[in-house]
Amino acid sequence: MADQLEPSLADFLRAARGRLTPETAGISDTGRRRVNGLRREELAMLAGVSVDYYTRLEQGRSKSASLEVLDALADALQLDDSERSHLHTIARREPARRRADRPQRLHESTRELLVTFDAALQPAFVLGRRLDVLGHNRLAGLLVADFENMPAAQRNQARFVFLDPHARDLYADWGGVAADTAAMLRMDAGKHPDDPKLGALVGELSIHSPEFVKLWARNRVHERSVGTKRYHHPLVGDLTVAYQALTPGDDPEQTIFVYRTEPRSASRHALQLLSGIADAPATPAGTTAVSRAAESGT
Repeated sequence: MADQLEPSLADFLRAARGRLTPETAGISDTGRRRVNGLRREELAMLAGVSVDYYTRLEQGRSKSASLEVLDALADALQLDDSERSHLHTIARREPARRRADRPQRLHESTRELLVTFDAALQPAFVLGRRLDVLGHNRLAGLLVADFENMPAAQRNQARFVFLDPHARDLYADWGGVAADTAAMLRMDAGKHPDDPKLGALVGELSIHSPEFVKLWARNRVHERSVGTKRYHHPLVGDLTVAYQALTPGDDPEQTIFVYRTEPRSASRHALQLLSGIADAPATPAGTTAVSRAAESGT
């Protein structure tokens, strides 16, 4: 499984070059093209490096590149901040400061913060390495899934998105969520290519989800900071939330995602309805909040 996890500079450069069209790169397209995207010589010209040097990088015959060359390639490929960071990570191969297999835990202050978001009708949850769900508040459990009542091995956002049938109905844009999820895992693999748990997760998803295999092969990377997400909840219908990502001070590899809705909107009303499910009786581990609420008759 290590070969699936190990991010290849050559693979990343080929994939990024294939996504960039001559039009978006400002290059006149002359004649028929045998490949999608830019030709090697076109990208080398844009980056200001020799075709031979770039070819050696893309063919894996040169394992290193200077910071200046990497920045030039990132500019030529029109990479966003996440992609640029990933390019530097896989090219420079700087050792990770923390062991990837070291357990992550929520600080008590982070748990208290999640509770305060409940009072403001804001679902909130914390993701760690490999998109493990480290914790969430009550409203997030009702909106998405009650991860804290699942077996520890199943508390993972990627497993939920690709392997739980409920996710396909819950996310109005499941395809977009799935693509972002695979790209976030790619980002994590760039930072921790030797993480055995991440390797096992990628292997499990590859076996059970053909969609994941296709998305993983794209070599896209992504980090979420702000955006919107649409849900089709079986109990309260359609709602849209805006999210923001925060990083707790005690662990830079944890991310707090906080959702909000517009005041007096239909989405805010939907969260108010969900909030009333708080007293639903507990069910066996692994049951989602939706089924928990349905069984309680709310």
